[in-house]
Amino acid sequence: MQRTTQMLKTSQFFHAFAPAALMAMVVLVGCSGVCSVPAFNAAAPRPGPSAPQPIPSILPLSCTENPVTGVPLGTAASFAVLAASTVTNSGPTIVSGNLGVSPGSAVTGFGPGNGQVVNGSIHAGDTTAAQAQLDLTTAFNNAAGRPNPTALPADIGGTVITPGVYNAPVSLAITGNVTLDGQNNASSVFIFQIPTTLTTSTNSSVTLINQAGACNVFWEVGSSATLLTASLFNGTVLAAASVSLGTGVVVNGRVLAQSGAVTLLSNRVTAPTP
Repeated sequence: MQRTTQMLKTSQFFHAFAPAALMAMVVLVGCSGVCSVPAFNAAAPRPGPSAPQPIPSILPLSCTENPVTGVPLGTAASFAVLAASTVTNSGPTIVSGNLGVSPGSAVTGFGPGNGQVVNGSIHAGDTTAAQAQLDLTTAFNNAAGRPNPTALPADIGGTVITPGVYNAPVSLAITGNVTLDGQNNASSVFIFQIPTTLTTSTNSSVTLINQAGACNVFWEVGSSATLLTASLFNGTVLAAASVSLGTGVVVNGRVLAQSGAVTLLSNRVTAPTP
């Protein structure tokens, strides 16, 4: 009887604790190398279900690299001056780069003995000027379509501007000096979206510092650009209508007009190289 009782207790013990012991053996078999198995404690209650852990937020990566790329000018890049109707000049203007007009063909004020110089080719109503006008339209649309611009005041004189895409409220004026800071990046790009007119005051200047380059500055103008007397200007003007330069204006860049004239008056216009 005593033997039977002991066997019964042994059987009960086996049935009660065999699953846990078997689990411990499985864990041991599954370990490779050094591993530890927690001591078995029959009295320890099983842990209840754990509370769900919050999913961490994934923040966008921040990057100091300037994401803005330049405006592709195509064949228009070789032109310092490009108009649609006429190019008119008075005084000893020096143009470094091609000069063209299309679909018009009138180029006046450039001739021998008057001090006017075109260090490039003159394309008056030819296929080269026509292609440049097509590429100008593409460039204009590219600049105008850049998303997420930073808002500008109506007059940016006296400000320092870092690389990026900017949008004027309606028209844009430059009174005095505006500084474009390239932040020591020779590939920095500045794009200005101007719904209507661009006007610089007399003796105004667009100054480039810290490796900002005129080849990477673009002024997309919804109508006409007027640079008044003795302005010092950097960048490419992409005007939907016309461009007019006052006496003594110096442009390190391009003046490109889609539908109107370019008017010059004793100026120096130099197309930059990349």
